[in-house]
Amino acid sequence: MTGVPSLTSATVQAETPIVLVHGLWHGSWCWSLVAEELASRGLSSVAVDLDGHGLKHRPAHLTWSDPAAVATTPSRLAGLTASSAAATLVRQITRIGDGRPCLVVAHSMGGIVATAAAELAPELFAGLVYVAAHAPVSGQPSDTYRARDEGAGDTVPQLFAADPAVVGSFRIDLGRRDLVRSTFYHDVDPETADAAIALLSPEAPAGFSAEAVQVSAARYGSIPHGYVLCTQDYAVPIALQRLFVKEIDEISARPTTVTEFESSHSPFLSRPAELAEAIATFPASQQDS
Repeated sequence: MTGVPSLTSATVQAETPIVLVHGLWHGSWCWSLVAEELASRGLSSVAVDLDGHGLKHRPAHLTWSDPAAVATTPSRLAGLTASSAAATLVRQITRIGDGRPCLVVAHSMGGIVATAAAELAPELFAGLVYVAAHAPVSGQPSDTYRARDEGAGDTVPQLFAADPAVVGSFRIDLGRRDLVRSTFYHDVDPETADAAIALLSPEAPAGFSAEAVQVSAARYGSIPHGYVLCTQDYAVPIALQRLFVKEIDEISARPTTVTEFESSHSPFLSRPAELAEAIATFPASQQDS
């Protein structure tokens, strides 16, 4: 990788490509409303599918009426890690920006992959904005954060249909629609929430959150960071989000730009215009000419 370029601060500009990264069980589809809002502001964005998601999802062949099979059948996603997904994401960012720095926006567990990618190729990042995301910069796996006091209130494990250590994935029961809705979409209008639930994948790689991502001040810490806090989040509790911001600030060259929404885990569906505005006004950096 080349060295980190000289950067100057500026609000996101039309020539800065924006890369939108989803969280577990979701796909590029979840950013469609935000992409429309960004386009209305003259900003170009591309939503990508992470490894094991969206068009890259490779589900196990399961008979969901057989609980024993659901609980024990190995996942085809078991070999995916944050590092392998980050390498894919770097290739995606390179193509989208044609080598220019991009503003990367990452939601939920997609933040793990984006964090690893930022360390791998900081020269491709005009900035990294987390949205209610895991940002494990302390060298500890995200799994350990979920077990901390700050993680109390996370209802995602109640959706698990199998032990991740047994099947190698986070396999969730989408038939528990009320719990899915309350966990991810409780402030989203019912029709949109139902459409989103229908598009969710039933499993996602457990390897993303099991890996200890290592970052450095010289590389990851050199790029601007932002964080959109979602105060009514039942998947990544607000106390845990604030802990991530604190730890990012300890390694970064400049303070994290923080925006706070009184929203669920999914402001891209419940508050797309406001989220787009937060992205559009983020103080990203441009390469010096």
